[in-house]
Amino acid sequence: MIRYLLLLFLGPLMLFSQEDCLLGIGGKDDEMIRTVFELTDEQIEQMRNWGAELQFRNEIFEIKAQNLLKNHAQSSVEDLLIMSHKYKALLDSMQNNIKLLDKRMLGIFTNEQYNLYIMLCNQVNRSPLYAPRSMNEK
Repeated sequence: MIRYLLLLFLGPLMLFSQEDCLLGIGGKDDEMIRTVFELTDEQIEQMRNWGAELQFRNEIFEIKAQNLLKNHAQSSVEDLLIMSHKYKALLDSMQNNIKLLDKRMLGIFTNEQYNLYIMLCNQVNRSPLYAPRSMNEK
């Protein structure tokens, strides 16, 4: 019942968050990112480090979210509504961490890699993340 109510309250909000074009470093797609963008050894090492950082940053939010669900198993609808807002705040924090670290990764992309990223985002109708390009303009 709790999961149903969370989907009811948060479902529409979660749909809007899919507009950003995320790489998803630190997740199951690291190998695909490595292959598609033909990452250098240095970029691969950075991606691994940032993936570990993302896991560390989000672990606390995941624990809080699990505890929130566990502690409100028999709550009233009003309490569940309040809990859904707290739960959404935790999800937003985790999403912000993902964007932050994806931007870092994009910041070390070469111009060719970044242009490929933009092209792929456009193909799937997602908004590319902006990453400063000055680092790779040597």
